[in-house]
Amino acid sequence: MRAMVVWCPDWPVTAACRATDTDVHSPVAVLRLNRVLHAGPAARAAGVRPGQRKRDAQALCPDMAVFEHDPARDAVAFEPVVAALEDLAAGVQVLRPGSCALAARGPAGWYGGEEQAGETIVDKLALACDVEAQVGIADGVHAAALAALTGAVVPPGDSARFLAGLDVGLLGRPELVGLLRRLGITTLGAFAELPAGDVGARFGADGALAHALASGRDERLLAPRTPPLGLEVDQAFDDPLDRVDAAAFAARGLAERLVELLAGHGLACTRLVIEATTTAGVELRRVWRHDALLRAQDVSDRLRWQLDGWLTHTARRGGEPSAIARLRLVPEGVVTAGALQPGLWGGEGDDRDRAYRAAARLQGLLGPEAVVAPVLDGGRDPGERVRLVPWGDERGADRPTDRPWPGALPAPYPSTVYPSPPAVRLLDDAGRPVTVTGRAELSAPPARIVFDGGASAGVLAWAGPLPADDRWWDPAAGRRQARLQLLLAADRAVLISCAAGAWRLEADYD
Repeated sequence: MRAMVVWCPDWPVTAACRATDTDVHSPVAVLRLNRVLHAGPAARAAGVRPGQRKRDAQALCPDMAVFEHDPARDAVAFEPVVAALEDLAAGVQVLRPGSCALAARGPAGWYGGEEQAGETIVDKLALACDVEAQVGIADGVHAAALAALTGAVVPPGDSARFLAGLDVGLLGRPELVGLLRRLGITTLGAFAELPAGDVGARFGADGALAHALASGRDERLLAPRTPPLGLEVDQAFDDPLDRVDAAAFAARGLAERLVELLAGHGLACTRLVIEATTTAGVELRRVWRHDALLRAQDVSDRLRWQLDGWLTHTARRGGEPSAIARLRLVPEGVVTAGALQPGLWGGEGDDRDRAYRAAARLQGLLGPEAVVAPVLDGGRDPGERVRLVPWGDERGADRPTDRPWPGALPAPYPSTVYPSPPAVRLLDDAGRPVTVTGRAELSAPPARIVFDGGASAGVLAWAGPLPADDRWWDPAAGRRQARLQLLLAADRAVLISCAAGAWRLEADYD
């Protein structure tokens, strides 16, 4: 299968610049976990490279703009590019933000050849979206993606030869690549020459797949995405909305239009985007989320509350009041109607609905950050495992709670965490203070703990110490500590920590 891959270089950098109105030609870097993930051309010219620490990169390029990695931002910014490409060719499959694939046969036949098709697509994307793109064409998606790095068109049947001279690091598997380099295998061709059976036995299924890709045997089929149905509704107002009652009337009509449009396609909405343009040209946007289906009344309420907040309470907080000239509703979270159903044993109810409506109402009046909910998160300390997010917002797939955190507490987790940990004293059998050495070892077995106020309890058993060196790269915010789990004679289990020679009570276990 002849495949075509359209690649936009440095897309995370481009997306970050577009979201913040930063000049894409200025030095820019995108970071993840305090290391450079992507660097723009100007930053690379100054010596910035992926994998560098933030402070090392900024030492090379002090005026560099730095942004945190945001996959959602990259995907949203890439959507107009995909839509423009779908106007030029059918069957587009998004590989990742900044790269998409399609069968080469259709564009090649329409535009008079593969090279002509690639040039046409690059030129039209530059005009329509103001983006730089490169096109690679080869036998298979993997070879075409590598060809796109240089804008090459690989002749039919030559994919294996094209891949043979490329660096093995292009496989994108760091552990496998590191092992291959240690074995002296530095090119895809050298890897492809190894017997397939031996590769599978030594490196497993993923190694066998990488071997097939290095050999030019890409059997992956394209899975074109389904273009959006155009389900948004909008309305412009000849008489701009400057009163809440007029906005409420317009909200009901627009909400009913949206729900009827979705119902006509057998769909329903769980996440709604409200966009408004004021007479002053200001564009406003708010996302409303709901864990059940949004009915017409729900959509109308949220739209009315949001308009009330924009029209009335912005002025009360000292903002410039401005009438609404245009409204647009975009259903982002779309599911098949009936996919979400109420629980049989009290999952839905009037009390729950009233609570949800009250929380959403407060957000409409006071802003999205006014109502928050706790979410279990990752982290080393118990206090770090709870994160507050705006009511109704997604929990954040980029922050999984099962991520391996070096130095994290083992399960089970404590039930009560103290916001301001009180001081305690830990003593040995002779009544001397127990300390933690630089090698994270106790100076003596703990025998008794003395709480703030004078109460004490004997120590029956303990686990630890568990050392943690947090933010060691930042002298101002860094913290080195050791934690100890204690089982006390008073039928109580506690977690204490030692930092700078002082013990504190962090949490209690049930």
